[in-house]
Amino acid sequence: MPGEIVPAGTHSGRGPQQSGMRASHADRDRVAELLRIAAGDGRLTPDELDERLEAALSARTLGELAGLTADLPPVSISADGVVAEVKDVLRIDQRWSAVRREGRWVVPRRLELFVEWCDVTLDFTQAVITQDTLRIDLDMEGKTLTLITGPGVVVDSDALALEFSRVRNDRAPDSGGPVALRVELVGRKRHGRIVVRQPRRTAGQWLLRKPVALPPGG
Repeated sequence: MPGEIVPAGTHSGRGPQQSGMRASHADRDRVAELLRIAAGDGRLTPDELDERLEAALSARTLGELAGLTADLPPVSISADGVVAEVKDVLRIDQRWSAVRREGRWVVPRRLELFVEWCDVTLDFTQAVITQDTLRIDLDMEGKTLTLITGPGVVVDSDALALEFSRVRNDRAPDSGGPVALRVELVGRKRHGRIVVRQPRRTAGQWLLRKPVALPPGG
Protein backbone atom coordinates (compact mmCIF):
# COMPACT_ATOMS: atom_id res chain seq x y z
CA MET A 1 0.00 0.00 0.00
CA PRO A 2 1.68 3.26 -1.12
CA GLY A 3 2.29 5.98 1.40
CA GLU A 4 2.33 5.82 5.15
CA ILE A 5 -1.04 4.93 6.65
CA VAL A 6 -2.00 6.24 10.07
CA PRO A 7 -5.32 5.94 11.90
CA ALA A 8 -7.36 9.10 11.63
CA GLY A 9 -8.91 8.79 15.05
CA THR A 10 -9.64 6.62 18.03
CA HIS A 11 -12.88 4.80 17.21
CA SER A 12 -15.39 3.08 19.45
CA GLY A 13 -14.92 -0.58 20.33
CA ARG A 14 -11.82 -0.33 22.49
CA GLY A 15 -11.78 -2.39 25.64
CA PRO A 16 -12.04 -0.77 29.08
CA GLN A 17 -8.28 -0.91 29.71
CA GLN A 18 -7.47 0.61 26.31
CA SER A 19 -10.11 3.36 26.73
CA GLY A 20 -8.55 4.45 30.02
CA MET A 21 -5.07 4.92 28.53
CA ARG A 22 -3.73 8.46 28.35
CA ALA A 23 -4.02 10.13 24.95
CA SER A 24 -0.97 11.58 23.23
CA HIS A 25 -0.69 14.75 21.16
CA ALA A 26 -0.68 12.56 18.03
CA ASP A 27 -3.93 10.87 19.13
CA ARG A 28 -5.61 14.25 19.58
CA ASP A 29 -4.34 15.53 16.23
CA ARG A 30 -5.62 12.43 14.42
CA VAL A 31 -9.09 12.80 15.93
CA ALA A 32 -9.13 16.49 15.06
CA GLU A 33 -8.30 15.65 11.45
CA LEU A 34 -11.07 13.03 11.35
CA LEU A 35 -13.55 15.61 12.68
CA ARG A 36 -12.52 18.10 9.98
CA ILE A 37 -13.00 15.42 7.29
CA ALA A 38 -16.44 14.57 8.69
CA ALA A 39 -17.42 18.25 8.61
CA GLY A 40 -16.21 18.52 5.03
CA ASP A 41 -18.42 15.55 4.13
CA GLY A 42 -21.43 17.26 5.72
CA ARG A 43 -21.62 14.87 8.69
CA LEU A 44 -21.02 17.64 11.24
CA THR A 45 -22.31 21.21 11.36
CA PRO A 46 -19.82 24.04 11.92
CA ASP A 47 -21.01 24.39 15.52
CA GLU A 48 -20.61 20.64 16.14
CA LEU A 49 -17.14 20.74 14.62
CA ASP A 50 -16.04 23.60 16.89
CA GLU A 51 -17.48 21.88 19.96
CA ARG A 52 -15.82 18.52 19.20
CA LEU A 53 -12.49 20.06 18.25
CA GLU A 54 -12.35 21.85 21.59
CA ALA A 55 -13.19 18.59 23.39
CA ALA A 56 -10.59 16.65 21.36
CA LEU A 57 -7.77 19.07 22.14
CA SER A 58 -8.54 18.89 25.87
CA ALA A 59 -9.17 15.11 26.03
CA ARG A 60 -7.01 13.18 28.48
CA THR A 61 -7.80 9.55 27.57
CA LEU A 62 -8.42 7.44 24.47
CA GLY A 63 -11.92 6.76 25.78
CA GLU A 64 -12.77 10.48 25.72
CA LEU A 65 -11.51 10.69 22.13
CA ALA A 66 -13.51 7.61 21.15
CA GLY A 67 -16.73 9.29 22.27
CA LEU A 68 -16.10 12.12 19.81
CA THR A 69 -15.89 9.79 16.80
CA ALA A 70 -18.28 6.98 17.78
CA ASP A 71 -20.98 8.15 15.33
CA LEU A 72 -18.56 8.69 12.44
CA PRO A 73 -17.29 6.12 9.90
CA PRO A 74 -13.70 4.92 10.57
CA VAL A 75 -11.11 6.05 8.05
CA SER A 76 -7.35 6.00 7.56
CA ILE A 77 -5.29 8.93 6.30
CA SER A 78 -2.16 8.43 4.25
CA ALA A 79 0.89 10.67 4.40
CA ASP A 80 -0.24 12.44 1.20
CA GLY A 81 -3.72 13.11 2.60
CA VAL A 82 -5.57 10.32 0.82
CA VAL A 83 -8.49 8.98 2.86
CA ALA A 84 -9.18 5.23 2.85
CA GLU A 85 -12.15 3.65 4.60
CA VAL A 86 -11.47 0.71 6.87
CA LYS A 87 -13.06 -2.38 5.33
CA ASP A 88 -15.66 -4.36 7.22
CA VAL A 89 -14.60 -7.58 5.44
CA LEU A 90 -11.43 -8.31 3.48
CA ARG A 91 -11.50 -11.56 1.50
CA ILE A 92 -8.33 -13.20 0.19
CA ASP A 93 -8.83 -16.17 -2.13
CA GLN A 94 -5.51 -17.45 -3.45
CA ARG A 95 -3.63 -20.58 -4.52
CA TRP A 96 0.09 -21.33 -4.79
CA SER A 97 1.35 -17.71 -4.43
CA ALA A 98 2.43 -16.32 -1.05
CA VAL A 99 0.24 -13.78 0.76
CA ARG A 100 1.83 -11.03 2.86
CA ARG A 101 0.35 -8.12 4.79
CA GLU A 102 3.06 -6.05 6.48
CA GLY A 103 4.11 -2.49 7.17
CA ARG A 104 1.36 0.10 7.65
CA TRP A 105 -1.54 -2.01 6.35
CA VAL A 106 -5.07 -1.27 7.56
CA VAL A 107 -6.53 -4.12 9.62
CA PRO A 108 -10.16 -4.85 8.60
CA ARG A 109 -12.89 -5.79 11.05
CA ARG A 110 -13.04 -9.31 9.59
CA LEU A 111 -10.63 -11.20 7.35
CA GLU A 112 -11.67 -14.16 5.20
CA LEU A 113 -8.73 -16.35 4.17
CA PHE A 114 -9.45 -19.01 1.55
CA VAL A 115 -6.02 -20.24 0.48
CA GLU A 116 -4.48 -23.45 -0.77
CA TRP A 117 -0.79 -24.38 -0.65
CA CYS A 118 0.57 -20.89 -0.16
CA ASP A 119 2.28 -19.34 2.85
CA VAL A 120 0.39 -16.49 4.54
CA THR A 121 2.12 -13.87 6.71
CA LEU A 122 0.19 -11.24 8.70
CA ASP A 123 2.52 -8.78 10.43
CA PHE A 124 0.72 -6.65 13.04
CA THR A 125 3.77 -4.84 14.42
CA GLN A 126 3.19 -1.67 12.36
CA ALA A 127 -0.40 -2.29 11.26
CA VAL A 128 -3.13 0.34 11.59
CA ILE A 129 -5.55 -1.02 14.20
CA THR A 130 -8.92 0.75 14.56
CA GLN A 131 -10.82 -1.82 16.68
CA ASP A 132 -10.02 -4.23 19.48
CA THR A 133 -11.00 -7.51 17.75
CA LEU A 134 -10.13 -9.08 14.39
CA ARG A 135 -11.97 -12.24 13.39
CA ILE A 136 -10.15 -14.37 10.81
CA ASP A 137 -12.39 -16.88 9.03
CA LEU A 138 -9.86 -19.44 7.87
CA ASP A 139 -10.15 -22.16 5.26
CA MET A 140 -6.53 -23.04 4.55
CA GLU A 141 -4.88 -26.16 3.22
CA GLY A 142 -1.11 -26.72 3.34
CA LYS A 143 1.84 -24.43 4.10
CA THR A 144 2.10 -22.03 7.06
CA LEU A 145 0.06 -19.18 8.45
CA THR A 146 2.41 -16.86 10.34
CA LEU A 147 1.08 -14.18 12.70
CA ILE A 148 3.73 -11.66 13.80
CA THR A 149 2.50 -9.87 16.88
CA GLY A 150 3.63 -6.93 18.94
CA PRO A 151 2.81 -5.66 22.44
CA GLY A 152 -0.90 -5.86 23.19
CA VAL A 153 -1.74 -8.24 20.32
CA VAL A 154 -3.03 -11.66 21.41
CA VAL A 155 -4.16 -14.64 19.31
CA ASP A 156 -7.03 -16.98 20.22
CA SER A 157 -7.16 -20.24 18.23
CA ASP A 158 -9.54 -22.18 20.50
CA ALA A 159 -12.36 -22.13 17.91
CA LEU A 160 -10.13 -23.38 15.08
CA ALA A 161 -10.49 -26.95 13.77
CA LEU A 162 -7.10 -28.53 13.02
CA GLU A 163 -6.69 -31.45 10.61
CA PHE A 164 -3.14 -32.82 10.41
CA SER A 165 -2.00 -29.36 11.55
CA ARG A 166 -0.65 -27.75 14.69
CA VAL A 167 -0.33 -24.34 16.32
CA ARG A 168 3.06 -23.16 17.56
CA ASN A 169 3.03 -20.10 19.80
CA ASP A 170 6.49 -18.59 20.29
CA ARG A 171 5.24 -15.43 22.00
CA ALA A 172 6.62 -14.51 25.38
CA PRO A 173 4.04 -14.65 28.22
CA ASP A 174 1.87 -11.52 28.39
CA SER A 175 2.94 -9.02 31.02
CA GLY A 176 -0.64 -8.12 31.95
CA GLY A 177 -0.70 -4.90 29.91
CA PRO A 178 -3.75 -3.68 27.98
CA VAL A 179 -4.91 -5.69 24.95
CA ALA A 180 -4.86 -3.54 21.82
CA LEU A 181 -6.04 -6.28 19.44
CA ARG A 182 -7.44 -9.76 19.94
CA VAL A 183 -7.10 -11.95 16.84
CA GLU A 184 -9.73 -14.71 16.81
CA LEU A 185 -9.05 -17.65 14.48
CA VAL A 186 -12.12 -19.63 13.41
CA GLY A 187 -12.70 -22.16 10.64
CA ARG A 188 -10.25 -24.91 9.77
CA LYS A 189 -6.63 -25.52 8.90
CA ARG A 190 -5.70 -28.71 7.02
CA HIS A 191 -2.05 -29.83 6.79
CA GLY A 192 0.78 -27.47 7.65
CA ARG A 193 0.93 -25.28 10.72
CA ILE A 194 0.13 -21.93 12.34
CA VAL A 195 2.98 -19.96 13.90
CA VAL A 196 2.46 -17.07 16.31
CA ARG A 197 5.65 -15.17 17.04
CA GLN A 198 7.13 -11.82 17.90
CA PRO A 199 9.21 -9.86 15.35
CA ARG A 200 12.75 -11.09 14.94
CA ARG A 201 15.54 -9.03 16.44
CA THR A 202 17.86 -7.15 14.15
CA ALA A 203 21.63 -7.70 14.23
CA GLY A 204 21.99 -4.47 16.22
CA GLN A 205 19.46 -5.60 18.81
CA TRP A 206 21.27 -8.90 19.24
CA LEU A 207 24.59 -7.05 19.77
CA LEU A 208 23.02 -4.86 22.43
CA ARG A 209 21.92 -7.99 24.29
CA LYS A 210 25.40 -9.55 24.30
CA PRO A 211 27.24 -9.24 27.63
CA VAL A 212 30.23 -6.96 27.61
CA ALA A 213 33.51 -8.82 28.22
CA LEU A 214 35.42 -7.47 31.21
CA PRO A 215 39.17 -6.86 30.86
CA PRO A 216 41.50 -9.21 32.78
CA GLY A 217 41.49 -8.41 36.46
CA GLY A 218 38.36 -6.22 36.05
